[in-house]
Amino acid sequence: MKKHLPLAAAILASAIGIGAAWSQSAYDMRALAALSDAELMKLPAKKVFSSFALPTTGMKSRPIGFYAKGCQSGAVALPVDGPAWQVIRLSRNRNWGQPQLVTLLERLATEAQASDGWNGLLVGDMSMPRGGPMPSGHASHQIGLDADIWFTPMPDHRMTVKEREDIKPVVLAPTRHGVDKSVWSEAVARLLKRAASYPEVERIFVNPPIKAALCKWATGDRSWLAKVRPYYNHNYHFHIRLACPPGAPNCRPQAPVHTKDGTGCGEELVYWMGNAPWKRIEHPPPAPKPTKPVKPPAPLTLASLPAECRAVVTAE
Repeated sequence: MKKHLPLAAAILASAIGIGAAWSQSAYDMRALAALSDAELMKLPAKKVFSSFALPTTGMKSRPIGFYAKGCQSGAVALPVDGPAWQVIRLSRNRNWGQPQLVTLLERLATEAQASDGWNGLLVGDMSMPRGGPMPSGHASHQIGLDADIWFTPMPDHRMTVKEREDIKPVVLAPTRHGVDKSVWSEAVARLLKRAASYPEVERIFVNPPIKAALCKWATGDRSWLAKVRPYYNHNYHFHIRLACPPGAPNCRPQAPVHTKDGTGCGEELVYWMGNAPWKRIEHPPPAPKPTKPVKPPAPLTLASLPAECRAVVTAE
């Protein structure tokens, strides 16, 4: 193990901001394993997890921790091309998840194409190969149970790598007051209803006007609407989240959805369609002038994640 210590020291120095910039080429799982617990826990989690190109091997598939504070072992990749889906933004290498998520996305894509008038899914970010905090874009998506699906239908041809990087999204809710009627369709509504109807799906996040449009559209059994949760920054995609699967004791579940009317189309939606939740975004209070230089917040380290994530980052 001693022969790896110089590299381990270089990795640690780079990760905490001294020496050369962090690079995947310098990354060595054996060197990480050679670090003491105290040294390992100082590593910035975003840099560690974003350095992995591949998932763990030889470890059971399992989500570890909470959606916004955890990691995953035994992840599998959603194929970048399928009969009813295509993965976009391939350069991010974020098409990894727990087997349950991959299975569900393939099922949703196939069934929505066959029955809902949806040409196919464009799948955006899932998780990184070993989960963990991402360097940009998300607070969640850390344990392999989250995925973003665009409201843009899959095109009729297999896109090139460049097309997948450059594609512009269809914005379904351009304002917080309503959906774009030229984009909204029953096919969108049927797609969201199907996704919310799967029992393993715990939540679906959309911008509030999209929820309002669904509440107006839905008839008959409307209980599936309770899973569709209004939230910021989901105007061109919806975020699908699976519940912690059976046999995953280290997965920390989110509190169950609770709505007064069983759908979330009442008081809760009125709140989200009002001004109150948007004040801090649209009219943020002026930042106080600091009396002394302000230190940037310390990066999230491995010490902040579940203890099991140490095995994930040091595994082959």
